[in-house]
Amino acid sequence: QVQLVESGGGSVQAGGSLRLSCAYTSSSSCMGWFRQAPGKEREGVAFIHSYGSTTYADSVKGRFTISKDNAKNTVYLQMNNLKPEDTAMYYCAADQSGYWRCRGTKADFQYWGQGTQVTVSS
Repeated sequence: QVQLVESGGGSVQAGGSLRLSCAYTSSSSCMGWFRQAPGKEREGVAFIHSYGSTTYADSVKGRFTISKDNAKNTVYLQMNNLKPEDTAMYYCAADQSGYWRCRGTKADFQYWGQGTQVTVSS
């Protein structure tokens, strides 16, 4: 069983930055951030594998960075140059399957945090 607790959400103006944190209780093969805007499907944003590889959605490449501090059992999502379309509830997720890479779909993650809201105004 993995517990995930997100923090760091808030309201910013377009062009601003936020850093989300996700504290976890147990290591996983893949950690990821998803987001869900009202009326839309939950979508993958960024993923980091225990081997160190990272992947990003095209919409956030060059603006968002995912990282992990194993000593602190925390995954981060640094979000720069935020846009109004980044407004959503952001969720941390963990995949403990041991798969050799992050697969990036909701069904591949067994554990989820409660979410943290990010609102970007124009």
